[in-house]
Amino acid sequence: MPARSAVHVGVIGAGPGGLAAALLLARAGLRVTLYERAGQVGGRTRTITAPGGYRFDLGPTFFLYPRILREIFASCGADLDRMVELRRLDPLYRLVFEGGGELAASASPERLARDIAALSPADGPRVAGFLADNRQKLAAFRPVLENPFTRITDYLRPDVLASLGRLRPFTSVDRDLRRHFTDPRVRLAFSFQSKYLGMSPFRCPSLFTILSFLEHEHGVFHPMGGCGAVSEAMAMLARRLGVRIRLGTEVERIDYAGGRPQAVHAGGSRDEVDAVVIGADFVGAIAQLVPEPVRRRWGDRRIDRARLSCSTLMFYLGIEGEVPDLDHHTILLAKDYRQNIREIEQGILPPQPSIYVQHAGFTDSGMAPPGHASLYVLVPVPNLRAKIDWQAELPRYRRLVLERLRHLGLDDLERRIRFERVVTPNDWQDEFRVGRGATFNLAHDLRQMLWFRPHNRFAPGTYLVGGGTHPGSGLPVIFEGARISVRLLLEDLGIDHRDLPILDEAPLADAADERVEVAA
Repeated sequence: MPARSAVHVGVIGAGPGGLAAALLLARAGLRVTLYERAGQVGGRTRTITAPGGYRFDLGPTFFLYPRILREIFASCGADLDRMVELRRLDPLYRLVFEGGGELAASASPERLARDIAALSPADGPRVAGFLADNRQKLAAFRPVLENPFTRITDYLRPDVLASLGRLRPFTSVDRDLRRHFTDPRVRLAFSFQSKYLGMSPFRCPSLFTILSFLEHEHGVFHPMGGCGAVSEAMAMLARRLGVRIRLGTEVERIDYAGGRPQAVHAGGSRDEVDAVVIGADFVGAIAQLVPEPVRRRWGDRRIDRARLSCSTLMFYLGIEGEVPDLDHHTILLAKDYRQNIREIEQGILPPQPSIYVQHAGFTDSGMAPPGHASLYVLVPVPNLRAKIDWQAELPRYRRLVLERLRHLGLDDLERRIRFERVVTPNDWQDEFRVGRGATFNLAHDLRQMLWFRPHNRFAPGTYLVGGGTHPGSGLPVIFEGARISVRLLLEDLGIDHRDLPILDEAPLADAADERVEVAA
């Protein structure tokens, strides 16, 4: 094996997976170039500044289970919490049930149980049992999440077999929750999180009840300055470890010879590489970057037939005046939520959509000018396979969304809008290169998880990170997936990741106490 510093790895895409992979590879002593087509790191995990001083998270709006990222920072000689202030929210969010009732999801299990009892007396005492059950479920699932599935026989690993009884993989999230809660509103309070995967709680495998458990057990965090602050901190650390970050540089193609990557063509240059890590959206990029003979298990036909998540219609609104009725996170859950989800799956624009609103200024005054508010409005909608004419539909649907926001106390929103940006599924595909506008990547069903998902070691010398590979979508899972992919890459080079020392924090001491500010 050549000296580690002579091994050059090209990482494509400076989203959360690409940034984590670049950090870990540089920490191992490899030479790393990180390519990003945008002028800012983070991918969709970035914070944008609009005219008038309004600031918005572009995609993810909170951090969940930061343990994994803290460990990545620590292994690289840095302290995440000294570079970014992660503020734990209480309540986690406010749920508004259109059919009647509200729930402010407290960070205190005891208060949460009392508030649920006010909504459904029989269900309040059952919260503790749900949390205990999912504590055991997470413990059983962690070995599955933290290890690759490189061959079909990995399903016979002792850790996988031992987890089956606890995970109940052939039961849906909603059906599993029926063991704990009788009121459908309460079940929805612990299952709407399947939308983080772009899926329905009535179809999503029951193991994903751990999503709501993670929120209640480990907290929901707002990075001060927006989620982009975490991406910027990762980039700062990567540069200090020697990573070359090329912003505004689109990768046109990868040269292959003998099934292995030889060079990356980007920004008019050809960089020879020994390996590549692809963090770009799987459906949107893989066919362009990797020749079909190299990706034998995921040829064009299979990609075209893959089951995809839903999309989202986004409104980024700069509002004059205060919005006292909104918490940091507020979710309007449609009266017939099951029908709402069914319409999205069938490619129909829901006439009564559920809506999520982030009012980051509730916690972070720097997200809007004084006396104003920045509102992030997300509406789950079908992906582009539905062939909806968004140019024709958008004016009508915008009016519908603004009308439904009255349920959240936003009665006079239209006249107070001073900035507005809309992102449709077409924009996700055309501007952000999200394949078919499926913002949560490949669907997370049993036939597209674990061994059936695109592998972390996608081909010799080619590795994947991001929501399109194992373990799947969601920031903590993507960070774990980056650790898996880097571990495989190092193993293929003959490097045992367990032999790598934890870096001393001293070389980074000049930055250790600096809180990252997001660039405009």
